[in-house]
Amino acid sequence: MKNNMGILDRSIRIVIALAIIVLYFTHVISGTTAIILLVISGIFILTSFMSFCPLYVLLGINTCGVKNKK
Repeated sequence: MKNNMGILDRSIRIVIALAIIVLYFTHVISGTTAIILLVISGIFILTSFMSFCPLYVLLGINTCGVKNKK
């Protein structure tokens, strides 16, 4: 599995995920919308720590600045 996410991309995903979590715990979002957004924020955090996004592979996107060696 090659890294395909750059530092900026990973940072933005983590900030968005944390914002969603804060909105949930301050009861700004609730119900089904909150559950869907929490799942998305979990995916954002997971992909950020792995530096790999499967959707990027399908779309042919690579925001990682360093080329991976085989």
